[in-house]
Amino acid sequence: MKNVFLLLLLCHVSPAVKHSLKFIFTASSGVPDFPEFVVAVVVDEILAGYCDNNKKIVEPKQDWVNKLFEDDPQHLQWYTTKCSEYEPHFFKTTLDNLKQRFNQSGGAHVLQRMSGCEWDDETGEVNGLNQYGYDGEDFISFDLQTLTWIAPKPQAVNTKLRWDAEKARIKYNKNYLTELFPVFLKKYLVFGNSSLQRKELPLVSLLQKTPSSPVSCHATGFYPDSATLIWRKDGEELHEDVDHGEILPNHDGSFQMSVDLKLPSVPPEDWRRYDCVFQLSGVKNDIVTKLDKAEIRTNWEKSSDMTVPITAAAVVLVLILITAVGLMAYKKKKAKCPPSPPDDGSELSEKLNPET
Repeated sequence: MKNVFLLLLLCHVSPAVKHSLKFIFTASSGVPDFPEFVVAVVVDEILAGYCDNNKKIVEPKQDWVNKLFEDDPQHLQWYTTKCSEYEPHFFKTTLDNLKQRFNQSGGAHVLQRMSGCEWDDETGEVNGLNQYGYDGEDFISFDLQTLTWIAPKPQAVNTKLRWDAEKARIKYNKNYLTELFPVFLKKYLVFGNSSLQRKELPLVSLLQKTPSSPVSCHATGFYPDSATLIWRKDGEELHEDVDHGEILPNHDGSFQMSVDLKLPSVPPEDWRRYDCVFQLSGVKNDIVTKLDKAEIRTNWEKSSDMTVPITAAAVVLVLILITAVGLMAYKKKKAKCPPSPPDDGSELSEKLNPET
């Protein structure tokens, strides 16, 4: 199954001021508990819509997509036709041909296509992409500069020669990648403006597990994911003794990331020369966090905070033990002494008043 979403993992692009629209088609055979044909529509790395051959209906994954389909029913019809008619047939036929070409009679096999465009909202530059992958490896891709197909594998050469000769196919791909898809993308950005083009700055913290651990500059809660986080020394970005973490999603749709600085390489007197800088695409002001020991949140400080309750618990335990030992000693002593005479009030009265 890991190959099924290989293109999804490889297609992540988060350049500054760029927006993207991607259609990810997946056809499979021999993959248990997975539809034979799936389409995902991704806008600025956010899943906007989905369909598969089992349901054969387009499922919006964002509220703004529902609004778009309500205002433009023909747009929904375009997706429905693509998902339930032409594309499933094309992918099934192509997948069967590839299995024959690779001499594969059984097993699990996956054919994927990722097509779409990127648009720079400042320069207006548009780039299109259309590439195929088979069983987790590149198979063939379209080059918009030369209007030809590129075949990285010998098994794809015949396909390249045939598709290069089909001028109608060349024109079709160029039109979709450079004209239709950019129009779609700009339309989606208008409808999804509140979510797709929002800017949210993060909370930035300095974290450290132990006194000898690296100091981690951690930023969480930012959106979109077109962001950078770096360590600097005297205003210059550091590359040595620095480990960059991946950008990860939060449950609320925002993102988080971290970058570690190895402290043993930093003399204490030089700490003031270091800072961590967070930069978010489209936001002019950066978030700068100085390397300050007083600002570092650590695990060992938490353990020291537990000293008082731990000490109190120890005192209580000692008191309990002392009480228990004393009680046991008293019981043993009482067992060795003779029993006291009965408390007879009349006899005692007679001894104290013999004349009566």
